[in-house]
Amino acid sequence: MSERFEGHDPTQGHDTAGVPWQGRELTSTGFDADDGAADASLLAALGAATASHPSPAGSVPEPQSPVADEVSLLAAVSAARLIIPIVAVPGADAASDMAAVTLSAPDGRKALPAFTSIDQLAAWDGRARPVPVTAQRAALAAVQEGCDVIVLDVGTPHARELRTSMVWALAMGREWVPAHRDEHVSRAVGAATKGEQRIVRWSLEVGQGGALVIQVALVPDLTPAQINEVLERVGAQIAADGEARARIDAVVFRLLEDELGVWSAR
Repeated sequence: MSERFEGHDPTQGHDTAGVPWQGRELTSTGFDADDGAADASLLAALGAATASHPSPAGSVPEPQSPVADEVSLLAAVSAARLIIPIVAVPGADAASDMAAVTLSAPDGRKALPAFTSIDQLAAWDGRARPVPVTAQRAALAAVQEGCDVIVLDVGTPHARELRTSMVWALAMGREWVPAHRDEHVSRAVGAATKGEQRIVRWSLEVGQGGALVIQVALVPDLTPAQINEVLERVGAQIAADGEARARIDAVVFRLLEDELGVWSAR
């Protein structure tokens, strides 16, 4: 046992540091009446988001649900209580410290697991301590731990991944909007393409895994090298906008050539 606790008698009226108990108040966590059950609205949203593309139990799921389901899911998540698992880790002395659990995917991404209920957490790891938090606090914890995503109810058929743009939206307390419908993203793309005389027009679509697809029409007779130069400049300028970058999970450029030799978006 740590020397700090040796010989300490809590009935003497102070803690191990000698600070009196008298006058202290316990601050409410905001979840005093929480029974640990899952939020019904969140469970329904999770079910809708994974109905068409269920993920194998224990895996980090691929985000493949329709945009409407993702919007509904994020709205439900933002209004719900989540449970973060905390586990004991060896400390500097004989005592143990508590730390949030993080997961690593084969592709190198780091994830923060969060659960809808105590039962789901216990089924995943009965040794973990449940800590109830708001979705915003969970997202802030993910950012602090350097996590790319949050995985809800990992190990269950309805496990769901919240992508980076979703995590940042929750952390910042704002509504999540798909990148191709996001006004800030649209302005950022417009600013990045404004000075490019070789770009005739552009539009935004959603791609696989929620990627932002930037469809562009270019003037004819450009070489592959010239096309790459244009797209690299546009991509670099968008990336330089930190707010836009937080709202975009990935960027894909799509170019199609029509019968007139003009690169155009379809």
